[in-house]
Amino acid sequence: MSTATEHVSRLVTTEVNGFIATVGISHGPLNLVTSDLLRELNEAFSAVSAMDDVRCLILHGSQSRAFCAGSDIKEFARIREQASEKKILFEDMVLRQLARLPMPTIAAIDGAALGGGLELALACDLRVARHGVTMGLTESRLGGLAGSGSLRLTRLVGPARAKLMLFTGETIDCDQALSWGLVDRVTRDGTALAAALELAGTIAARGPVSNRLAKQLVDAAQDFPLDAGLSMSTVALQKIFDSRDLHEGVDAFFSKRPPSFKGH
Repeated sequence: MSTATEHVSRLVTTEVNGFIATVGISHGPLNLVTSDLLRELNEAFSAVSAMDDVRCLILHGSQSRAFCAGSDIKEFARIREQASEKKILFEDMVLRQLARLPMPTIAAIDGAALGGGLELALACDLRVARHGVTMGLTESRLGGLAGSGSLRLTRLVGPARAKLMLFTGETIDCDQALSWGLVDRVTRDGTALAAALELAGTIAARGPVSNRLAKQLVDAAQDFPLDAGLSMSTVALQKIFDSRDLHEGVDAFFSKRPPSFKGH
């Protein structure tokens, strides 16, 4: 697969180049989260979810100064009485959809990721940051709360560090985020997007069936009892042995050539 396609909406750009999809947020210098942005992200994630050929998705902040600086607090006054209906439930649905995309996902963080912006990054499988960027769940500074972010952050950095970030609203730099496990790679040369594209290329060269199943099993390890997860792993392994990709990989190994995986 070598074709490139592009879909541009008002606030979100989706490109598919080969096996890699990129979703770029372009909503002013800070990429603030608004109801309009959430709708366009929802459409983009829905479209990519249905693309069987996509082996990795990258979420990035386009040319904006921030990856995403969180919610546009100017919207809060008009949604106060119906916050669940107008913001909370829909935003949670978009984050869940991102987290549940079947292919591996990477957040490329080239600018600050704050509040709801960090929550978007936390909903991805992996995070690559450019050296010098800051991140944090800063909602408590305004008396607010990072809902899903509190849970996803805790799974990555542990309860004490999560509470420290949540209680203080303080930001941390990317080196500290790397040492805590909040980000997976920090690039000092070039952009996070370029580093994420390189990582995505490596992921896309591996077995797409096995990567999608691996994502399911890792998520199950956190969500389900061990015995239920082990049952899922048995089914997943049977799917691998039934796939053509495994036999292609074995043939390629013995032939000393790169495998040509088809995703089935």
